[in-house]
Amino acid sequence: MTIRPATLADLPAILAIYNESVRTATASWAYEPDTLADRTAWFDAHQRDGLAVVVAEAPEDGSVVGWGSLSHFRERKGYRFTVENSVYVAPEAQGQGIGRALLTALVEAARVRGSHVIVAGMDALNLHSERLHAAQGFVHVGRLPQVGFKFDRWLDLVF
Repeated sequence: MTIRPATLADLPAILAIYNESVRTATASWAYEPDTLADRTAWFDAHQRDGLAVVVAEAPEDGSVVGWGSLSHFRERKGYRFTVENSVYVAPEAQGQGIGRALLTALVEAARVRGSHVIVAGMDALNLHSERLHAAQGFVHVGRLPQVGFKFDRWLDLVF
């Protein structure tokens, strides 16, 4: 597997992986899939702001099987040294270490960028993501009960 910076050509694959999660999981609390225009604007903003977007390529055929990004945690200037990470892996590629490799690349990108803290916010029931982040040294710092709602149930957000 190869982890590399994403390009505009990767956006359809990034979009497909993300939209699958929107439709079937609580990794994103969005209800509607993104469009390619949405993802392009998102990518352009990340490029402009120096925020990493990386992809994982399958060794067999070079297809994109996962992606990760750093985003602003909050917009106020006082938060400029804090970023939030996102990691998404295609369902058929999960459990192969791709999420770990993506998160490792994001931690390094945050270090190079001069970030001081990386925040991870996730559905409290997403134990895979919690274990992934714990293995990278992230620690549980808080829980916001029932702040999200998706698939006809209330969701807790953990940081």
